[in-house]
Amino acid sequence: MTAIITPDYQITWEKLPDDYKLPDDPVDNINQPFLAAALTESLELAGKLPASALTTTNYGICATLNGKTVVKAPDWAYIPQIKVSREEVIRSYTPQLEGDIPVIVMEFLSDPEGSEYSIKFTYPPGKWFFYESILKVPNYAIFEPDSGGLEVYVLDQDTGRYNLHTPNENQRYWIEEMNLYLGVWQGTRENRTGNWLRWWDESGQLLLWGSELVEQERQRVEQERQRAEQERQRAEQEQQRAEQERQRAEQERQRAERLAAQLRAAGIEPQD
Repeated sequence: MTAIITPDYQITWEKLPDDYKLPDDPVDNINQPFLAAALTESLELAGKLPASALTTTNYGICATLNGKTVVKAPDWAYIPQIKVSREEVIRSYTPQLEGDIPVIVMEFLSDPEGSEYSIKFTYPPGKWFFYESILKVPNYAIFEPDSGGLEVYVLDQDTGRYNLHTPNENQRYWIEEMNLYLGVWQGTRENRTGNWLRWWDESGQLLLWGSELVEQERQRVEQERQRAEQERQRAEQEQQRAEQERQRAEQERQRAERLAAQLRAAGIEPQD
């Protein structure tokens, strides 16, 4: 990225005015709600979404620049802690005033004009400029669902600019503030087969969705059933072997009695 000349904005954190008309645009792509919901669900089921945290989907995040309200709605964002009740952030969220700055915002690339990369700093500012220079979000992810391309940018505390993050050997990006890896996974969920953003913990374990946990439990129950069936068969075989041994012993006893009877008939008293 080229250097960004930042104008002298006076940034204040004010609640969105009640009469402010939020854009009522539909989502850019039918896949966006599914991608966002999947990110939140796995965090919640893994116990990594505290009650004080907030995830947003196409939801307005506000700042006031030189007295003018700016609202951007990232496709997904994670806010570690809000300081107000959830009822107070129904329409929008204002960092600093109502809680923490998001630690990551995501845009699912769909705009052919590339607004996700806009460094426009005149009012109203572009998304990139807003996240980098106004909100100062530590991590900015741009995901292209069709190709599976993922770019993660990390805010350089010295320069105040985003630098392209380097993935690990598994092509996953470490999000330090969440203690999680973010990466691309291919598969099916809710009748959509394609590329998904997924979380992995520090040991490399995938954070599962509800459907995967259900399937995992089904497999565990099936394995338990198979083990129980194998144990039943083993016990049955053991019982059959014991019965065969009892029958063999009985046959041996009867043979000994017949032999003793034959010896007595011949005038021979059998030895014990």
